[in-house]
Amino acid sequence: MGPCVFIVRETHYGIFQGESVKPRHEPLQPGRLQFDAHGIPANEHYGDVYHARAGALAQARYVFLQGNDLPQRWCGQDGFTVCETGFGLGNNFLALWEAWRHAPARPRRLHVLSFEAHPLTRQDLARALAGHTGEMRQMAEALVAAWPPLLPGLHRLEFEQGRLTLTLAFGKVEHLARQVEARVDAFFLDGFSPARNPAMWSRELFGQMVRIAVPGATAATWCSAGQVRRDLAAAGFLVTRVPGFGGKRQVSRAVLRPGLGRPAFRSSGKPVMVVGGGLAGAGAAHSLALRGHPVTVIDPVLEKGSAGSHEGHPCAAMTPALSRDDNAMSRLSRAGILLAHLRWQEMPQVAQQCGSLMRIDSTEMHLWRESLAQWQYPDEWMSWCEAEDTATHAGVPLSSAAIWLPRGTLVRPPRLLDALLAHERIELCAGKVMDLRRIDNGWQALNEEGAVLAEASTVILAAAAETPSLLQGAFPQYVFPKLTNMQLMGGQVGFFRAGAVPAGRSIVAGAGYWLPADGGLHVGGSTYEFDQPTIVPTEAGLRAVANKVAGLLEVRPERLLAGRADSSGWAGCRAAVSDHLPAIGPVDEQKTLWVACAYGSRGLSWMTLAGEIMACGLNNEPQVVERELLKAVRPR
Repeated sequence: MGPCVFIVRETHYGIFQGESVKPRHEPLQPGRLQFDAHGIPANEHYGDVYHARAGALAQARYVFLQGNDLPQRWCGQDGFTVCETGFGLGNNFLALWEAWRHAPARPRRLHVLSFEAHPLTRQDLARALAGHTGEMRQMAEALVAAWPPLLPGLHRLEFEQGRLTLTLAFGKVEHLARQVEARVDAFFLDGFSPARNPAMWSRELFGQMVRIAVPGATAATWCSAGQVRRDLAAAGFLVTRVPGFGGKRQVSRAVLRPGLGRPAFRSSGKPVMVVGGGLAGAGAAHSLALRGHPVTVIDPVLEKGSAGSHEGHPCAAMTPALSRDDNAMSRLSRAGILLAHLRWQEMPQVAQQCGSLMRIDSTEMHLWRESLAQWQYPDEWMSWCEAEDTATHAGVPLSSAAIWLPRGTLVRPPRLLDALLAHERIELCAGKVMDLRRIDNGWQALNEEGAVLAEASTVILAAAAETPSLLQGAFPQYVFPKLTNMQLMGGQVGFFRAGAVPAGRSIVAGAGYWLPADGGLHVGGSTYEFDQPTIVPTEAGLRAVANKVAGLLEVRPERLLAGRADSSGWAGCRAAVSDHLPAIGPVDEQKTLWVACAYGSRGLSWMTLAGEIMACGLNNEPQVVERELLKAVRPR
């Protein structure tokens, strides 16, 4: 039974309480590595070993690779997806990676989706894989280095310049099997024994495998138990037994019955046009360009250059959204920030991971303490910071405790946009789209004179407040109440010279935010002007920002204003819908028109997530978030 906690819903600037509910997912329980009397790695939770005495790699090659006729089956394919029901120590993944590396006709992209209820810590994983040598050791070290924080949900890892992806599903398989979205060619069934871990061998799990399988999908396992074979057959597989491995008399292999499975139509290389040259458009364009799509980005602001939408905005904060019940906003924020770090790690001038110190209302501190204890977040994601430790992060001592978020990041939007839109497959068009016209092979974007700006098989509308009208014009037969009621919010950030207050190394956030000095300048934010489609920085806005920041840092506003920069700051406009979640997803059944908008104040958090959701959807890759989260952000 999971914890029962209070909903804490994020408004555009703060937090408020709601009703008591039971979360739909549970805290993650990490695994603990042990070794049996023979030195074989074992899991104390299940009282079982991770692999046969004959060796993990030998077992992986015979039982799982040979059992799924790999690498022969993937020859000549553009992409191939493997699903594993127990990641364990990662040896099956490493053996598959090695086979893919050396296959003469390997698929251009290999995707692995793997479930793990009790993932090891990074330290235990390194210890378990320490015995590998040569090339395998290098791959094992890369896996350990990329290992994500132990948080429930899906985690995307990338290797080989993104050509190999690993999507880890951390949590109970009986829940997550219903939540993953993929098109799987081969299954590795490698849970602990059915007697010790029945959830990994249930008919319900096998039914979910059929849901995500492509026609002709295969499965292999070391298990030959009669009930397992009968349940696989009942789910839709044709099952056979072959000679076993490592002391087992027989192992099982299976193939999906004819007529079952969903085809995986991949659209790699087809052109896409993105309407909108801001953060949303850049995130979408970059993810698609990485998959091989030629992308045209259209926006009049591009006349000023690729960073035109954030000209004069030197830096901004990317801080995780918090809720005590780990609600949809928190989970989407977490996924978005982790994906952003993955995607931007080769761009050192774009972002600086400095951490965020989140101020908490004194009346709610005991509730937040209880929540952190219940969810057991790893320190590398979130931890409690006592008042006496706040000066280390904030640069000034604060009178109350706060929450420390190590992944809080200072981002430089102009540099980010320049870097993302500089991809060789992205073309920029400084025009204004007034209408979309359906053609036989896709869409045309028309300007106000009716001239064609660009055409492509797929369109992504990332035009913020202009998205609803373009959408309605393209699909007059549909109703879009969520987007029609989109609210516009103008906002201003203020600029203050370094030295205005003692400068810390981290972001301080709460009802506003304060960034550490960057280029001799602090940025503080921000104001909210409702139903303001355009806004310019004002003296009143600067004073409002100073008042917010003064409350965060416990200083007088006059002290901040005395250190004001020459400019009053930067201003822009946000668009949001009633639930404060982004709108991301396809509009039509053919997935030719997608929406990516309503990012509100969290454009930096959502932009990479949205790009990856759309790229995965168009190319039938394993999705990067759970189906219930995809449903929460769908535009209709």
